[in-house]
Amino acid sequence: MSSATLMSATIKLFLPHGDAKSLRTAEISNWTGKAVAAPRTELDELFLREELDKAGVYILTGTDPRSNLPLAYIGEAEVIRERLKQHKAKEFWISAIVFVSKDENLTKAHVRYLESRLLAEAVQAGRFTLEQNQAGGSKLPESDREDMEVFLSRVRQLLPVLGSDLLIPIAQPAAKQQMGGTLFCRMKGAEGRGHRTPDGFVVLQGSTAVLQERQSAKEWPYVIALREIDRRWHPCQEGRVLSVYESFPAPARQRR
Repeated sequence: MSSATLMSATIKLFLPHGDAKSLRTAEISNWTGKAVAAPRTELDELFLREELDKAGVYILTGTDPRSNLPLAYIGEAEVIRERLKQHKAKEFWISAIVFVSKDENLTKAHVRYLESRLLAEAVQAGRFTLEQNQAGGSKLPESDREDMEVFLSRVRQLLPVLGSDLLIPIAQPAAKQQMGGTLFCRMKGAEGRGHRTPDGFVVLQGSTAVLQERQSAKEWPYVIALREIDRRWHPCQEGRVLSVYESFPAPARQRR
């Protein structure tokens, strides 16, 4: 089941402190799973939750201090609490999201399968750098595998609700694009292609930009800095232009 075929859902959010950025839980009607999310500043309170006694998968997100790009760690454990305590040594992450089963039917094999699938989808989405490249996964019986794919589809639905776009592709499928289709911009031997998405504007893989900065670019120092450090640009065509080798969201124009 892909994100494009998600079923409609009734989602129940509970905010123990009344703050959507604080510790919160999420459930979906007629689903045996449950999500618990919290900022790192409330880690001690998160450890007190009974859900963390169970097997499940978890996602830690933050920023890579070396590149300033989004960084994530996806893991699994038979007892989530004990594994998260081990990750206190990781300094990059600022929020955690945990997924468990309310009926305690998730086994070690199940959570290893979910971890492997989440890693694969996060890599494909391309929004975050991942601390680990792959997981061992687990070979499940056909019926169990289908159950875990349903569980995964609910994880896809809840992650954006809990503030994470980890699994949302940067370049949306055509059906998800906003009106206007693919837009083009040609100038001085460079050509940019992109389209609007619910998250803003995406510059598509294969686009190029003029290597030499124009005088007017100095009005936007943030964009200049981004172009200099962004790993998705590299010189091509005898050094005259920069080429994009993966799609990425274009920075929004800042208000002046």
